[in-house]
Amino acid sequence: MTDKRPSGSPTRATEAFFGRRKGKPLRASQAAQLEHGLPTFRLDLDAPAPDDLKSLFPDAVERVRLEIGFGGGEHLIHRAVEQPSTGFIGVEPFVNSMAKLVGRVEEVGARNIRLHDDDATQVLDWLPAASIDQIDLLYPDPWRKRKHWKRRFVSPVNLDRFARVLKPGGLFCFASDIDTYVNWTLLHCRDHAAFDWPARNASDWLTPYDTWPSTRYEAKARREGRSSAYLTFRRKEA
Repeated sequence: MTDKRPSGSPTRATEAFFGRRKGKPLRASQAAQLEHGLPTFRLDLDAPAPDDLKSLFPDAVERVRLEIGFGGGEHLIHRAVEQPSTGFIGVEPFVNSMAKLVGRVEEVGARNIRLHDDDATQVLDWLPAASIDQIDLLYPDPWRKRKHWKRRFVSPVNLDRFARVLKPGGLFCFASDIDTYVNWTLLHCRDHAAFDWPARNASDWLTPYDTWPSTRYEAKARREGRSSAYLTFRRKEA
């Protein structure tokens, strides 16, 4: 699969970083929400990205934040309601999750959310350089089998993408309950010239983020006896 970059930047081949696209059939109400609601919030990647991403939102925002793979949408909705002055771009290729999220966006009346229902690398390559204040990658698919680790979203090429779109001083936040993926992410970010890990002691990565709402993935991990790590990396100043 290749991505389209109407801004004129080179096209890059992408991996399939996600698994299946659909689960059980949508209920009629969910299908209707997806059909009629998603176009209202969907990014138009066939048009050039605006120089100022704040213009994507109908109300004035001060910051723009990207969440990759929002799953059930609990975190995205929580943050959008909590921070109305921040614009949120949520990416999720799984149809059932997107249908659920669209319904919740309409229910809470959030006007500071924009969505993409395909590969996150398409959005990353569409965005202008130094345009995002924060990237959240929370409980991504760990691709547990070693032969599938190359499909993990954290990779040198995707960290290059993060480095390009994050503003100097911007944050990349990663949460996972899978030790091998936590270590994988630490090593990849350590080896990338654009990122610092400002942690000073264990509480810096074992304590959830401020006003963390938790997610169903985290609840499942707790039930199965796994703890989580919450890593924050900072984009170095140019």
